Amino acid sequence: MPDAASPDLVELRTALAAAEARIAQLEQIIHDLRRSRFGQSIERVDPGQLALALGAAPPPPPAADHDAAAAPERKSASERRRNRGALPAHLERIEQVIDIADRACPCCRREMHRVGEDRAERLDVVPAQLRVRVTVRPRYACRRCAEGVHQAPAPARIVAGGLPTEALLAHVLVSKYGDGLPLYRQCQILARGGIHLDRATLCDWVRQACWWLRPLHELVLAHIVGHARVFADDTPLPTLAPGRGRTRDGRIWAYAADDRASGGTGPPAVAYVYAPDRKGIRPARHLAAFRGTLQVDGYGGFRALADRRNDGAIALAFCWAHLRRRFHKIHAHTASPIAAEALLRIGALYAIEREVRGRPAAERQAVRQERSAPLVRNLRTWLDAQLGRVSQGSALAAAIRYGLRHWEGLCRFLDDGTLELDTNSVEREIRPVVVTRKAALFAGSEGGGENWAIATTLIRTAILSSVNPQAWLTDVLERMVRGEVRSTELASLLPWAWRQPGIAAAA
Repeated sequence: MPDAASPDLVELRTALAAAEARIAQLEQIIHDLRRSRFGQSIERVDPGQLALALGAAPPPPPAADHDAAAAPERKSASERRRNRGALPAHLERIEQVIDIADRACPCCRREMHRVGEDRAERLDVVPAQLRVRVTVRPRYACRRCAEGVHQAPAPARIVAGGLPTEALLAHVLVSKYGDGLPLYRQCQILARGGIHLDRATLCDWVRQACWWLRPLHELVLAHIVGHARVFADDTPLPTLAPGRGRTRDGRIWAYAADDRASGGTGPPAVAYVYAPDRKGIRPARHLAAFRGTLQVDGYGGFRALADRRNDGAIALAFCWAHLRRRFHKIHAHTASPIAAEALLRIGALYAIEREVRGRPAAERQAVRQERSAPLVRNLRTWLDAQLGRVSQGSALAAAIRYGLRHWEGLCRFLDDGTLELDTNSVEREIRPVVVTRKAALFAGSEGGGENWAIATTLIRTAILSSVNPQAWLTDVLERMVRGEVRSTELASLLPWAWRQPGIAAAA
């Protein structure tokens, strides 16, 4: 038998360990691909199951609430699903009175008196109705003078000589970029109403409407860049490459400002910017005037941006959700106890964050220093210890090294109560872009990508401001085309500053 310490046996064992690590790595890649295509996207894990898998006691149940104990028992699931709330007051009420045919008393045949009524409200809908707005401009002339014909000037239009009103243009924009309805489907809907339009016609409408809206997009982006804390992320947006007959990998960069979680009263906003690639010069150009804390994922372009600004103007706060996601993928595939414990430790931080959400920044910082900081220090010590126990070529080691490499930015939330634990604020605003992209497949051109960014910026910011984007865009386009607002007064048209009697109340 060969000696256990022989060079050949050592070499074979080394090769076997390397092959097993490579197999595990490839299996993890296959599992991730299958999960991304067929699996559920939710990353929720029951902490009790994780604790049981580690052989530990499950977390204790929430403390008893005497008020809750005094409350009646919980309703069944079928009863909870019913919406018994009152319908909004601004909706039109159309009453239908169902009366008895004979008001004579069955006994004495005298006329009965009305003693009350029962009212029941149901939500009704009138499908979108196409109509034609006719503009009549009478012409006048004097029978005795020769000065010609007098007539009021024609009103300006967004689409010169075109069919759509500003309301229809707003409907097309909101339907595509707010509700994910591609233009070819909108053409089919219009055709059912007897209006047959080519998709290229709607593309031209979108282009001309976005030309008018571009200054508002720039104002929203400037508002966000001037904020002290900004979330940043990006997502692919394929666009047709000119002259190639195939798509190129364009990107939509998203920048968001939202202080509501820390008790801030400033208006939340999100701005999208299209770029033909994912080079680091893109966010550097978009954030050239930014000074503050950038909450981002681990993309290297953001780190390079902070390094190039050697004046310390930009600090990076990295995302705990991205670190957690790496351990979650490993646990879902291998049920690794190390990944399970990492999920439990990170979950403890999120439990504290749920308690302080919405509180003032100073209070959040104090709670984090008292309760979260010890957990973070213990997690760092534990990660250092686990890195030496696992195979260095495994996905688990890669996840641990990812956390250690971004540790300074991960800990930044401890010293600033206005920061969030993750970048979910901007990831939620990326999701509508992904939904629309799946339905439309790609943007028609780079110009289409820019229009995509402009329209989505204004629609999503209006929704964040609790403003009806359809009503707001209609009013904005009408005011702009009529010349009612000067270029120096465009800020009054932004969603959080918009005021319109009747429309604003309904929105």
